[in-house]
Amino acid sequence: MFLLTNAKQNGLFDYAWYSAQQCRTFSCELEAFEDYLHKGKFSCVNPSPNFDTELYYKCNTDIYLQGVHALVHYLNHGQHEGRLSLAANQKWSPKAIESTADGEPTPQKIAMCFHVFYGEFIDYYCDALAKFPQPVDVFVSVASDELAKKATNDFEACAKVNNVTVKVVPNHGRNFGPMLVEFASELQSYDLFCHMHSKKSLYSGRAQTQWADYLGEYLLKDQHVIKQVLNHFNDNPKSGIYYPTSFWMMPDWVNHWLKNKPHAQKLAKEWNIELSEDFLAYPAGGMFWARPNALKQLLNKEYKYEDFPAEPLPNDGSELHALERMLGLLAEKNGYKQLFYYPKSGQLTFDDSFILAQYVNNQENLRHQLGAFEHISFDVFDTLVRRKYHAPDYAKLLLGKSLVEGGKVSNAHEFVKTRNNAEFEVRQQKSFVGDVTIFETYEHLANSYNWTSEQAKNYAEQEFAYDLEMILPKDEMVDLFNELILGGKQVTVASDTYYTHEQVALMLAKVGVSVGFELLVSSELGKRKDNGTLWQHIKQSLPEGQRFIHVGDNAVADAQIPGDFGLQNLHILNPLDKWHAAGWDNPFSGGNELNEQHILKWGPLISSFGRFPFLGE
Repeated sequence: MFLLTNAKQNGLFDYAWYSAQQCRTFSCELEAFEDYLHKGKFSCVNPSPNFDTELYYKCNTDIYLQGVHALVHYLNHGQHEGRLSLAANQKWSPKAIESTADGEPTPQKIAMCFHVFYGEFIDYYCDALAKFPQPVDVFVSVASDELAKKATNDFEACAKVNNVTVKVVPNHGRNFGPMLVEFASELQSYDLFCHMHSKKSLYSGRAQTQWADYLGEYLLKDQHVIKQVLNHFNDNPKSGIYYPTSFWMMPDWVNHWLKNKPHAQKLAKEWNIELSEDFLAYPAGGMFWARPNALKQLLNKEYKYEDFPAEPLPNDGSELHALERMLGLLAEKNGYKQLFYYPKSGQLTFDDSFILAQYVNNQENLRHQLGAFEHISFDVFDTLVRRKYHAPDYAKLLLGKSLVEGGKVSNAHEFVKTRNNAEFEVRQQKSFVGDVTIFETYEHLANSYNWTSEQAKNYAEQEFAYDLEMILPKDEMVDLFNELILGGKQVTVASDTYYTHEQVALMLAKVGVSVGFELLVSSELGKRKDNGTLWQHIKQSLPEGQRFIHVGDNAVADAQIPGDFGLQNLHILNPLDKWHAAGWDNPFSGGNELNEQHILKWGPLISSFGRFPFLGE
């Protein structure tokens, strides 16, 4: 009671406001406060308009990593230590759907499919199922005979469990392998199934429970939410898959394909799904509810463990990471909707725009964010500069058209393919070590067209000239870049490119970036961001304790990989990502990457729309 009184006296708990935000009726003020105390450790719920749980954790990550409750810490320590506490900020408000009652749901045939590596999760699942609104069958895969015995005894003792099937499985295929190899056939006979697994880690690699607690709460434990979900499935036969919105302490780019799109091509072809966008809604963490029919192509197939990649697996970039991202797309392909729960507003929604909600920002906030660092690094393309027609290969197409007119090649589009293949072959000759220059590419290309070395050099310069002519500034980013230099910050520009140091400097000078920074170009250094060698170089050059951050639009090269090196980063939207966020289709998908009519019509609109790389300006 003292803590509740203290929170109220400081204006940091508002019973009526919290109840309204959670779309929930509590029996009393204390029950509501206890609900917040429980969820506030792992969820982004806010106790009043005057305190933002998520922002407190993000501004004080030491508190988050210690597993300390944000509000409790602020009341007992944070306010006396001068820690920043901000008013509740809701960057995203989901589109409402017709509210669903949380009354007792109509009984359905339900399977719970658990993959357990840590024994304490059996206790967690049993405790949650004891309060579940209806009986279920349980399918469990475990890593040892000891866990199998515990799972059998504990689940059979649970009053809400009808039947228990336990299988001891190899450490192969993570959570999806056992589910598909052992249980896919049986799961198809149920109205709904829930798949969960024991999870303890975040992208940081630190052992944490908050992500697992978050998913467990809104997939199994919170009966107010679960009853709504079950009633919704019963009332809405075209809802096919459900999961809470992505865990709020994950990186902004968690809903990006990252390194996984190449690994998804086999499934995409098998299921006839076009992978046109880079951001997508999917159950991050691999836990969800689904109708078997929504995932019928996945389930209606025989599997062996050898069908899945063996351990050790990377943190990202595998067939299993790709499968996780394909689940929502498969449900939609089969005519079903994805259903989400957003804890901050206590709502179920079909609105998938949460995938980009973390990219709401303005120039003033960006100035404050970057101003806290001593050393700021920037990417070049789609960060400081943009192309008039957006399409990065348009300069090559223009050169190809010029060469066709001069009788040097027969087809402009084929020239672009041959030119890009020549670049790949040069990289291959170097065993993909270091980088290539545009001049090396054209020297190699000369062999295909019987050009002289002088001709090859001239055509390389001509491609660059076409590209340079189309370069425009990303005005707000250029202004901020120059402000940081004038403010005495150390500034670096780092680019993965086949252009030379001099050529990149000319592009930057054209948009007003000319002095006061260090320029690192991969073709000169032989080190690239996208393979980590440039980040290793940068990290080794940083003075101990210097506060560094990198800004760029490539979710892998500019965000995920520097993060792997422990380097702070700020991922921004490239123009096509922002275009997609606005709800518009990608005009260059479906083989239209070099459709000149599309480039001339849509390219300037996309480039202009994406000039400021955030939403909400």
